[in-house]
Amino acid sequence: MNKDLKILLIISGGIAAYKSLELIRILKKNKIKVQVILTKGGEKFVTPLSVASLSEEKVYQDLFSLKDETEMGHIRLSRENDLILVAPASANIIAHAAAGITYDLATTVLLASNKPIYFAPSMNLEMWKNPITQKNIKTLKENNYNFIGPESGDLACGEHGDGRMTEPENIFKYITSENKKKNINLNVLVTAGPTFEAIDPVRYIGNKSSGKQGIEIAKAFQNIGANVSLVLGPSKENVPSDINTINIQTANDMLKEVKKIKKIDIAICAAAVSDWKIENSSKNKIKKSNNFKPVINLSLNPDILKYISNKKSNRPKLVIGFAAETENLIKNAQVKLNKKNCDWILANDVSKHPDIFGGDDNSISLITKNNIEKWGTSSKKEVAKKLVYKVIKSIEN
Repeated sequence: MNKDLKILLIISGGIAAYKSLELIRILKKNKIKVQVILTKGGEKFVTPLSVASLSEEKVYQDLFSLKDETEMGHIRLSRENDLILVAPASANIIAHAAAGITYDLATTVLLASNKPIYFAPSMNLEMWKNPITQKNIKTLKENNYNFIGPESGDLACGEHGDGRMTEPENIFKYITSENKKKNINLNVLVTAGPTFEAIDPVRYIGNKSSGKQGIEIAKAFQNIGANVSLVLGPSKENVPSDINTINIQTANDMLKEVKKIKKIDIAICAAAVSDWKIENSSKNKIKKSNNFKPVINLSLNPDILKYISNKKSNRPKLVIGFAAETENLIKNAQVKLNKKNCDWILANDVSKHPDIFGGDDNSISLITKNNIEKWGTSSKKEVAKKLVYKVIKSIEN
């Protein structure tokens, strides 16, 4: 499973750098190719010779190496490996990465990379707890950087608490587990955004949905190698070009496109589909007049979540809906779960958190037939990553 995996290991300055030698040994034992960047700080704790001997590869140190940079070494290193692992990750390299500052080969590679990046932090307890460090970590997580640890235990400074680098064996297990997820064979449908129902050619009824949460979910599944189809209502948000995106306007359009997708393993209906459409929509713009008050006749739109949940053949293994409520959050979400016959509902109270529409954060409760799990408030990216984790764990069980 691991023989084709290639890892770029960055060893930054910190007493835990000695553990990186054991990490290299474990990776090599498991047929993983390891290239290493040793920072000037890391060189204070381990030698280039010991790293080269264990990795059986050249050790990279200098951004301004004439030979390496004539070959665009910082770009090549960031491209030819499957992932980048920073272990140990000092507070210093985390801060520079969060700010996008490049001052050596390691930080330049991190900024130039288009591959998954993992940090295994190691630092003093107070440095870890410092609000500035925590802000830097939050920034990196929101930009899809990953963190392994740290653990709680005895620290090199003599104190006890968070800040201890995760043990090499556990880092190896985590990395290979994540790599296995990258090759997962899943067909995932995500619906996102609002639907617009025409009153006339220039007016419509709709809602405040931006599509951000659904797009983040689509990106998170794409990142683990799933085959994603995103059916997206009118949205101003950017969607990566490698995601199969079908743009629609109305609820009927959305249902039509969903029906075209023959193979769906996981369906996540994050779209805020308009419940009603205009029966008597005008083909021409309705002109404003003091003596004329237009009457709008409404009829129900198709229930796409209910349609997917109740398919008699080829029903997805897992059907997940969303419930934006203004009162009785849990009760209403449970009613929706049973009424639609879906498996999970992600519920949020938009009266307490009105900035959820169009904002970067979400406040979620996961409702299943047997459980209620409150996730609290976090970024929509974090919600998406947590949902992916829950889905993978569910289908593996």
